[in-house]
Amino acid sequence: CLRSCRSPIGFFLNEWRDGRAGALAMGIKHGGYCLGCCFFLMAILFVAGVMNLVWVGGIAAFVLIEKVFPAGPVIARIAGIAMLAWGTWLIFGGL
Repeated sequence: CLRSCRSPIGFFLNEWRDGRAGALAMGIKHGGYCLGCCFFLMAILFVAGVMNLVWVGGIAAFVLIEKVFPAGPVIARIAGIAMLAWGTWLIFGGL
């Protein structure tokens, strides 16, 4: 998902469809890629508070780094592993 979402121009060049139905199909497919790579970050906003500007700014900065920097996929994996470890600690550390 992240590969397709990081380079929307490559997606448009490879997946171009003519007409309104083609544009809708492209939008649904590309939206699915973006939803797939950012779903859990969006879910965190609901847990942290949708109107909390500190969390919104922090997550926006993380998404920017993840998508723009050349080491974005590595950063995304490290962050994913860190979040899994933190979640595991929260679940089992309190027992």
